[in-house]
Amino acid sequence: MNGPNLTLHTDKYQINMMYAHWLHGTANDKAVFEAYFRKLPFGNGFAVFAGLERIVRYIEELRFGDEEIDYLRTQEENYREAFLEELRSFRFTGNLYAAPEGTLVFAGMPLLCVEARMFEAQLIETAMLNFLNYQTLVATKAARVKQAAPDDGLLEFGTRRAQEADAAVWGARAAYIAGFHATSNLRAGMMFGIPAKGTHAHAWVQGHDTEEEAFRKYAEALPDQVTLLVDTYNTLTSGVPNAIKVAKLLESRGKRMQAIRLDSGDLAYLSQTARKMLDEAGLPYVKIVASNDLDENIIFNLKAQGAKIDTWGVGTKLITAADQPALGGVYKLVAREKDGGYVPVIKISGNPEKVTNPGYKEVYRIVNTRTGKAEADYVTLKGEKGVVDGERIKLFDPVHPYMHKYVDHYEAIPLLQTIFADGALVYELPKLDRIQQYHAKQLTLFWPQYLRKLNPETYRISLSEAAYKLKMDLIEQHHG
Repeated sequence: MNGPNLTLHTDKYQINMMYAHWLHGTANDKAVFEAYFRKLPFGNGFAVFAGLERIVRYIEELRFGDEEIDYLRTQEENYREAFLEELRSFRFTGNLYAAPEGTLVFAGMPLLCVEARMFEAQLIETAMLNFLNYQTLVATKAARVKQAAPDDGLLEFGTRRAQEADAAVWGARAAYIAGFHATSNLRAGMMFGIPAKGTHAHAWVQGHDTEEEAFRKYAEALPDQVTLLVDTYNTLTSGVPNAIKVAKLLESRGKRMQAIRLDSGDLAYLSQTARKMLDEAGLPYVKIVASNDLDENIIFNLKAQGAKIDTWGVGTKLITAADQPALGGVYKLVAREKDGGYVPVIKISGNPEKVTNPGYKEVYRIVNTRTGKAEADYVTLKGEKGVVDGERIKLFDPVHPYMHKYVDHYEAIPLLQTIFADGALVYELPKLDRIQQYHAKQLTLFWPQYLRKLNPETYRISLSEAAYKLKMDLIEQHHG
């Protein structure tokens, strides 16, 4: 997975702030930053965290080489040579905490926590948000598609419409985390072990004298992997009948055709009619695959119309997250080193959702031991003991604190795992199949009201009383 040096995959103001810290002797002062998003995408009830593996690889490979330093010398800021030489020895030496990939996450919940020197914590912000925002967005979109077709085959077909090569492969990985079964992208298959699937293009049919000849020659080439695209000329009068002929030819040779693929037209009507034709020809085992700018809403409606489709190829609208092209995750300073300890800091805004939650914190998923379902995510100050000791806790909405309830019988599951400790990777990155299984298990922790595609119930992120008091105190302090 090693590629180009991504050290300068950052915004220029990060280097400027690093330079200012270095110049004023505060580069080694420690700080705590948190990454989170403020609003769930697609109107969904949850998001699916993805991107951690790429963040880990990026941090491991952070190095300023000659090429990067020579480029910084050309900048109009005229960075001092001693600063540029300092960059040569740059390594990440801090701590990184993160939710496991595949975790169901919610607005306002810290997904990542960085405790590091200012010099390091500033540099990594841009790239981490880039990876987190895109992959979490695609994984969430894929989860919505999975909800619409929970028992069907799902193929990621988006490479040619993705925003460049990296988006294609990492988007395929994010879709797989959320339950897709395969990708069309061979590079993603090679990099991550995702099953790769493919049929043939219309060009294959157009490149032969007849459609039947094209189907027959394709079946001769790949007799164990025959899926035929039947809509090049006329789906029902030409494509499906010719596919049936080839399926019978395969049967005579002891083989079975896998599927036909529909890529245009009225997919509900065509799939229903094609299914009837296949069944009447004694081919009930031949599946129907559909593609053509699908997303969760189109799939939902096609299934409501009785479409006879077994596998869905989802491309453009998945890989580009077409109806919401950005997640909007942010990375905010919550505490800084002073006099040998950490002091909390806050950002105040006229927009209530932009007011940050100050302090070095921990996050727990509160699971009711009687129902086995999650009650809320509980954000505490670092070192708070109550939730760890199983004491009765008060869960309340920070925006409407009068809305609250008490919980006695619960398990508090820590959501932020230690990924890097003092610069060393201490977390074993799980295999992709394990992440997919973990994600599926996560879904079982939540009532269906939180998971539904339309108008989901809001899952609460609750501050501990101490964390909430700290926030109110700092707002009062800065407002005089």
